[in-house]
Amino acid sequence: METTSSASNIPSKMKAWVYAHHGKPVDVLKLDLDVAVPQLTEDQVLIKVVAAGLNPVDFKRMLGMFIGADSPLPTVPGYDVAGVVLKVGSQVKNLKEGDEVYGNINEKGLDHPKRYGTLAEYTAVEEKLLALKPKNLSFVEAAAIPLAIGTAYEGLEKTGFSAGKSILVLGGAGGIGTMVIQLAKHVFGASKVAATSAKLELLKSLGADLAIDYTKDNFEDLPEKFDDVYDAVGQSERAVKAVKEGGQVVTIEPMKALTAPAFRFILTSSGAMLERLNPFLENGKVKPVIDPRGTFPFSQTPEAFSYLETGRVTGKIVLHPIP
Repeated sequence: METTSSASNIPSKMKAWVYAHHGKPVDVLKLDLDVAVPQLTEDQVLIKVVAAGLNPVDFKRMLGMFIGADSPLPTVPGYDVAGVVLKVGSQVKNLKEGDEVYGNINEKGLDHPKRYGTLAEYTAVEEKLLALKPKNLSFVEAAAIPLAIGTAYEGLEKTGFSAGKSILVLGGAGGIGTMVIQLAKHVFGASKVAATSAKLELLKSLGADLAIDYTKDNFEDLPEKFDDVYDAVGQSERAVKAVKEGGQVVTIEPMKALTAPAFRFILTSSGAMLERLNPFLENGKVKPVIDPRGTFPFSQTPEAFSYLETGRVTGKIVLHPIP
């Protein structure tokens, strides 16, 4: 039941997907029609969610993998958002009502993320975590970008990756891998990008010079070694065999023990980073990749998570429209 507060036209209640205990998304996610619309702090804006991107971290939180650093239950999941600013806090400097924005609403990916995420009609987020949506992209395309491009960009920066270097991307067809390939090639100026997947034509279309079919070839057995390796699938023990001496292996796998020179990091969300990359999105050098069956209506959110959990998604999954 939607009720409207007397102070404005913004409802006081909203629809949102909520879980009150841990487990598989299909078992624990419930559509709640009576969730309070989040209250703004002075540095936040309230967004009408138009599209929300799903990420593996969403279902991993639901399964209880990060309980020690997570928010209290019940929780509205979701990191990635694209939508319209409805209201701004008193200290918001640049964004205004009506702006079309996108971003990852959790500044520290696994350090007590927000209880009220993006799988809802409305979400509240700090201005510094948002950027204006690239004009050439739809809301669905924009919602597929923030966490993946941020993870890709920050990982490349942390390896010290730069023009003229070579890189191997493990999991090149996934949400993060598709972005690593494109950023390494078109933003950082890689001399050579190799990537693993069974989807070889996709890898080449994104800018990979060498597409490796992981079902047929072991990348660590190739004679060629690489300046850096970006491990988006959790194979760092193999990845260290494919890197040149003095190179680095960056991984986003949070649970495994690592062998040097592999290291892990947890993403820090940044609107400024998105703004820096917006020109590459606007000129088409970097493109969002959405799975061919990857746009699900809000009502089918549990089914969308079931598909994401298969680990066979190409690029990203996005929820749209949001009621």
